[in-house]
Amino acid sequence: MILKDYLSVSGQHGLFKFIAQGRNAMIVENLETGKRTTAFASSKISNLEDISVYTGDGEVALSAVFDKIYEKENGGPAPDEKSDINVLREYFALILPEYDRERVYASDIKKILMWYNTLQKLNLLVKEEPEKEKPEEKSEKKAETTDTGAQDSQAEAEETKPAARQAKKKTAGDSEKPAKSKAEPKTKKSGKTEKK
Repeated sequence: MILKDYLSVSGQHGLFKFIAQGRNAMIVENLETGKRTTAFASSKISNLEDISVYTGDGEVALSAVFDKIYEKENGGPAPDEKSDINVLREYFALILPEYDRERVYASDIKKILMWYNTLQKLNLLVKEEPEKEKPEEKSEKKAETTDTGAQDSQAEAEETKPAARQAKKKTAGDSEKPAKSKAEPKTKKSGKTEKK
């Protein structure tokens, strides 16, 4: 799932979308109500894309958990977060059997299911598609390989330019007047000579 646009703000219920950055706060919009509010710098603001769930051997991204719920429910809603906690834990164990039961609390499971149901209800669950190479990119790569011959000849021309410049400088330098030597005495207006 693509979750980069959705935020969770501590102390406020629901999910939010980033609107603008202020001097000491961020302006966010509640996804369900559309109401805009201020999230101050002292609030903990988490992007859903950055959240992960502890497992026995590491962490699983929240987007991967949402993908598993989406597949299990065939795009439908997950169980209500207000259901009995034992039912929610059993459901979460079906979705993610390797989750760490000591570090993932009941409140975490409720939040995850609430967030999923909010995004599902608003049709904001967008599956991440693996990147496929587009036909345009393939033609660009072919064009690049054919252009390398032209680039090589251009590089050779660039290398000959500095040599030509140096040759011009040498011929121009021959016609210049010879520089005065430092040992020659200078004359003052009074007519006396002085040595440096």
